[in-house]
Amino acid sequence: KIKLPKKTARRYPAYELYLYGEGNYAEENKNLLLTGIPVLFLPGNAGSYRQVRSLGSIALRKAEDVDFKYHFNFFSVNFNEELVALYGGSLQRQTKFVHECVKVILKLYRDREFAPTSVAIVGHSMGGLVARALLTLKNFKPDLINLLITQATPHTAPVMPLDKYLTDFYTAVNNHWILKAQDLRNLTTLSVAGGFRDYQVRSGLAFLPRLSQHDSALSVVSSAVPRAWVSTDHLSIVWCKELILATIRAFFDLIDENTRQITEDPKKRMSVLNHHFVRHPAKIFEENPEAFKELTGALMWITVKASKWTYSVYNDSDGKYFTFPLASHRKSYSHVYCANSMLDTSSWIYGCMNSNSSMCLEATDLSWRAELLPTTKVVMLKLQDYPSLSHVVIQVPPTVGNKYTLDCEFFKEDSRTVQLPVTHLFSFGLSSSKILLNSTGLLYNVQLQHFNQIYQAFKIYIESHCQSLKERKPSVYRLHIPWSHEDSIIVAKVPSSTEISAKLHIAQPQNDSRVPELNIYSSSDCQYEVILKTSLLQVLGQIIRFHAGALPVYIVSNILLTYGGQLSTLISTGQCSDFSLELVRTAKPYKVEPLISIVVFLQGFNWFREIRESLSLPEVDAAVLSSQDAWFPLVSLILFLFGTGIAYWSGVFFSTSLRLFSSLWLTLFRPTVLQKDRLITPRRLWGMLSLALVSWTTCGAFAVVIIYLQYLFKPVLSHRTIVFTVQDHCSVNLSEVHLRRELKATQSLSNNTTIAEAVNSLKMHVTVLNLFTWIVLLNLPSLIYWLKNLRYNVKLDPDPCRSTAIIIVCILEILMNSSTSEVKSSKLLKIAAKVPLPLSVAMLAFGQMHLYKVPHFVMFSLLLHVLCCIV
Repeated sequence: KIKLPKKTARRYPAYELYLYGEGNYAEENKNLLLTGIPVLFLPGNAGSYRQVRSLGSIALRKAEDVDFKYHFNFFSVNFNEELVALYGGSLQRQTKFVHECVKVILKLYRDREFAPTSVAIVGHSMGGLVARALLTLKNFKPDLINLLITQATPHTAPVMPLDKYLTDFYTAVNNHWILKAQDLRNLTTLSVAGGFRDYQVRSGLAFLPRLSQHDSALSVVSSAVPRAWVSTDHLSIVWCKELILATIRAFFDLIDENTRQITEDPKKRMSVLNHHFVRHPAKIFEENPEAFKELTGALMWITVKASKWTYSVYNDSDGKYFTFPLASHRKSYSHVYCANSMLDTSSWIYGCMNSNSSMCLEATDLSWRAELLPTTKVVMLKLQDYPSLSHVVIQVPPTVGNKYTLDCEFFKEDSRTVQLPVTHLFSFGLSSSKILLNSTGLLYNVQLQHFNQIYQAFKIYIESHCQSLKERKPSVYRLHIPWSHEDSIIVAKVPSSTEISAKLHIAQPQNDSRVPELNIYSSSDCQYEVILKTSLLQVLGQIIRFHAGALPVYIVSNILLTYGGQLSTLISTGQCSDFSLELVRTAKPYKVEPLISIVVFLQGFNWFREIRESLSLPEVDAAVLSSQDAWFPLVSLILFLFGTGIAYWSGVFFSTSLRLFSSLWLTLFRPTVLQKDRLITPRRLWGMLSLALVSWTTCGAFAVVIIYLQYLFKPVLSHRTIVFTVQDHCSVNLSEVHLRRELKATQSLSNNTTIAEAVNSLKMHVTVLNLFTWIVLLNLPSLIYWLKNLRYNVKLDPDPCRSTAIIIVCILEILMNSSTSEVKSSKLLKIAAKVPLPLSVAMLAFGQMHLYKVPHFVMFSLLLHVLCCIV
């Protein structure tokens, strides 16, 4: 643990700074006489500072390999495992604390020979966003950090926008990075996303916002990272060995030999990151590789004139040079492709400009044009780009104890590029697109036409058949998305049947006309059949992946429509209908969806936008998502149906639980006689004031939970006899004689209260409780945060629901003692019954990207209910 200045420790009592170490290294650095390169790790939502061990341990092993010529000191911040992804009130506090930590870390190196002037930062999840937020601080010097690597960080928008502090923080950070892009060119940023296995943060959110600095920011998906080629879940991206190795290798390649620190050259930093995270040429990174190389050694020179050539050798002690004259191939072919099975880091392919009849003495190294794949390294050269080359030379080193295979071929690009139109979304997998690759080539590019939207999802089946049964090297299939680094690579045996999921993390930009490709690095003399079908399950998966965070809005909207329907039936029949039946009758998508769709459509016209801006009206969330290419046809309808199903079963579960609990309570305690009481009494006013005081002095969510639990038990206690009667007879429509017999037997109802009124009131209370259950769930993160930090501060500051909690307390305190008999006679009942519909529409229009607005719509509707009880 690093001792912080007293002022800093007093201001941030819940936060700490640590230095990671192990073994002799830890013992040597106990006195903090540090000589390495500082790297600060920032954990994410509910993350631990101990997660730095994955990076620190492997970096230490790497430093030992170079005899500590260079080494890194890994620091980590303890954020007390706060839920910053759900509660944004502490994000600014964390940012300011990290600023203090950066200054403390740099002071530890004061007066050292190679003292650093900046700190590299690695941030997991929300830790990466906190690192970006450092640049928004007024007194922060941008030179204090020159390298930022984020792991599964939702940069674009919060996963669950549960409070205003969270969305405002995102807006401030992203606006600053866009507006100050020119000032951030000295900061190199790498964002690594987890891919489709990360169910908490979809990879589209991890891409740095568009319009950001293109030459100093890089966003990749882990499935496209060379030597990793895997998707990770949200937590394992921290300790995934392949990614950690790529990160540590990049760190060591970033060191400037003169300063013994991370290089100050932004171009070199981007070159290193591209080398390790985008395109690895199977070569150790060199900042300035030699332009020409002498081909020396007593190796045999062999000329190959064939357009397709394969060489295989095992345990050969003599190396060879194979030369391919280009003059005879330039007219007939456009490209040359070579695949090499030896995955070492030495140079292997060269371009010769001048050669004599037998050998080439000086050549340019083309190995930097190669690309590393899981089982091979390949290079494809466009002959037109190398007009001065006379030969291509391939070096085969001695292979003692190893098998070495080499395949080369010249081909025309058109002959190896085929187009495969994707199937329509509404084909539901019943139709398919099929193509047969019946050539003997080594490389095919299957262009997936019209594959550019995030709601598209396909299954690609690749059947490989070979002419002979001899042992063959495996095939490599790569789904290449040209506008973003989100490729996925699969290795398959030959012959085999392989299934590939094709879907996107981000949609195709409007100014980009490139087409996604399925690259098939094939085995010689094999036939490939490619079949593509729309996958309905994968399409639904994309909808859930992109819009699951908005489901609470659709659920509450359905419940609110049901609530309005119950008030309507109370007007027309004098009876309150059952929640489940009313949900089926009232919650119809055509009541809310058309208006939102019309607004989204009109948003595309300038005159409509001008009118909206002149009236200072907020933009509809669906229109914002549509502009971000994250909205697609019918998604709102599908989410509404999902919301209907969840609302229905949650209502059934909620109602059943209340009935069972009431029955259990009845068996333990005899019921008391219910008496008609006034809505507002001095005791209830005192309860309101007490809970309002609790909300103002501690936590608003805490007061909401207290009044919710009180409301939850009050209807159970007040109506347990009715619940028991209904449960026992499986129907509320019992005969009046039988009800009177039950009434007399239990003596649980006063003469002023009828069975029908009690049942109606119970149904209304169940619906109101169902609504407030979701409000409690949406406010729960701030309560958890407050409880976790209670030892540091009794009052939650800032509190996202302090003011709304006071209103909720007043509403519930009155509603829990109300009955339908009071509401039926109210003059405001017709208005209260019609208001839920426009509120549901407004909730869907403005609550999807702002979940914290949902309680306001519910409160307004129930406030009218309270007025109906009074007026």
